[in-house]
Amino acid sequence: MAEPHLASRGNRAGGLVAPMPRMRALAWVRANLFNSWLNTALTLLVLWLIWAVCWPLVKFLAVDAVWDGAGRADCLADQIGRAVGACWPFIGAKMGQFLYGFYPPEQYWRVDLTAALGCGLLIPLLIPPLPYKTANSILFFFVYPIAGFVLLVGGMFGLEHVETRVWGGLLVTLVIAVTGIVGSLPIGILLALGRRSELPAVRAVSIVFIEFWRGVPLITVLFFATYMLPLFLPAGWVVNPLLRVMIGVTLFAAAYMAEVVRGGLQAIPRAQYEAAQALGLGYWRMMGLVILPQALKLVIPGIVNTFIGLFKDTTLVLIVAIFDLLGQLRAAFSDPNWATPTTVATGFAFAGIIYFCFCFGMSRYAQWMERRLDPANRP
Repeated sequence: MAEPHLASRGNRAGGLVAPMPRMRALAWVRANLFNSWLNTALTLLVLWLIWAVCWPLVKFLAVDAVWDGAGRADCLADQIGRAVGACWPFIGAKMGQFLYGFYPPEQYWRVDLTAALGCGLLIPLLIPPLPYKTANSILFFFVYPIAGFVLLVGGMFGLEHVETRVWGGLLVTLVIAVTGIVGSLPIGILLALGRRSELPAVRAVSIVFIEFWRGVPLITVLFFATYMLPLFLPAGWVVNPLLRVMIGVTLFAAAYMAEVVRGGLQAIPRAQYEAAQALGLGYWRMMGLVILPQALKLVIPGIVNTFIGLFKDTTLVLIVAIFDLLGQLRAAFSDPNWATPTTVATGFAFAGIIYFCFCFGMSRYAQWMERRLDPANRP
C-alpha cells in the first residue's frame, strides 16, 4: 500500500520521490539495532548504560548545579534548601589562577597576546587549501617561539620580567605540551631514520637513545631533569626548571614517536625506494619527497595518539613543583572560602572538560586529515 502512496506524491514526470530522511533513519535503526533478539537486547542494555552514566553526570553538571554565588555558603545544600551539584562560582572565582597561575594580573594581556598569535599562525597551517604554507611555517616554528619567549618572560623592550616559577595553570600545560609536540616529531623522525640507517654508529646511537628513554617512566625523567641534572652541569651553570622539564618531556616523547614513524617506514614497499633511486634522488630528497610523506600518512593515528598522551602526561609536572592546570586546581581546593562537599568534584569535572576538548579536537582533526589524504576520497 505504501508504493502507490509514494507514486501519488511523485513529480509530474511520474517519478517516485526519495524516501524521507525520517523513514531512512527508522529503516537503518530497524536493520542495524533491532534486527534480531540478541541485537535488540544489546541495544537496550547499551541505552540503559548510557542513561545510567550520563543522566547523573548531566544532573550534577547542569540540573542541580549552582551558577551564581560569592562564597561557600552559596554551594551548601542546607543554605540554599535544595540538592547541590557542581559549584560553578568556585570555577569563576579561580579562573584567573587556573589559566595563568600566579602570573601578575596586570600582565595577563601578554599571555593572551601570545595565545592569539599562536592560534593565528597555527590555524592557517592546519588548513591545507590556504596558501603561503612556507612563510606560515617559518613564522610559526622559528619566529613565534622567540616572540612568545619575549612576551611571556619579558625583561626587554620595556616589558616587566616575569619569572617562570610564577607561571602556572593552562599556560604551563600548553607551553609544555606544544613544545613537546613540536619538538618530538622532527626528533622522532630523525631517530627513526637513524635506527634504519646502514651506518652502524648512527644505528647504534639511535637504538640506545630510543631504548633508554622508553625504558624509564616519565616521572623518573622529570625527577632527573629537575633535581639531578644540575649536579652534572659545570659550576655556575643554572638551567631554568621549566626549560629542563620541557627538554625532558620532548626527548621522552621523541623516543615513542620514533617507533611510530619507524612502523610507517617499514610499511613502505621496497619498490618505492628503488623508484626514487632510479630517478636520481639522493637519500634526503628521497626521504623528504617520496618515502616520508607516504609513511607519515600511514601512521597519523599513532602520531596523534602520542600527541594526546603527551598532552595528558603534562599533569605529572606537579610532582616537581611546577603547577600546571591540575596543580593549580589542587592548590585552589585548599581555599577555605570555597570548601564545600562538591568543590573537588566540580574542579576535576572542569579539568576533565578542558582536557577532553583539546584531546578530542586533536583526534577529530586527525580523522579529517586521514579522510582527506585517502585516495578513495579524492575526486
